[in-house]
Amino acid sequence: MTHLPLAELARRSGAIAKEGGLELEFLGKKYFLSQDLTFFDPQGKPAPEEVQAILFDYLVNADGTRPSGEWVGFGDLPHGSFYQQAFQSYSGDELVRRLSLPAFRRAAEAAGGIPLPLGDAGYAFPVLPLLPLAVVWWEGEEGLPPKAVVLFDARASRLLPAEGLAIVGRLLCRWLIKLGGG
Repeated sequence: MTHLPLAELARRSGAIAKEGGLELEFLGKKYFLSQDLTFFDPQGKPAPEEVQAILFDYLVNADGTRPSGEWVGFGDLPHGSFYQQAFQSYSGDELVRRLSLPAFRRAAEAAGGIPLPLGDAGYAFPVLPLLPLAVVWWEGEEGLPPKAVVLFDARASRLLPAEGLAIVGRLLCRWLIKLGGG
């Protein structure tokens, strides 16, 4: 990892410098990065490898850039167009298969989602301090099935590569499905 002081890593990433490490919130949980470069979950257990990899990538890439407030689809991210269809199948499509619109709204609110004026229900989620994601749900109508789409801040690729953003989008959807009882 980088040789930046903890205070600088915190400034660049939105993490909080704590005695002996950094605290970084990810998907509603506070993870602690110890001096031996292990992320621990809120119960003090080492975070899953996938989560550790995402958090390290985020810390290495974060440069203090604030979100733009402009939402883009996965296919609009650098190197995202090739993987767009697969990403949609295990993110937004999975939400629609497992939740109803009311269950999605309850889950989004339980996850701290911030309502957005998009679709029939849209919410922004502070997935990482400088990396918001949004989920927009359209209920559909006669002849058109419901659809949900995960959106990314236009500056998201400055913080994580496309593969990492795909994982974060999948983890957000799984969290919402769990909260929604699906």
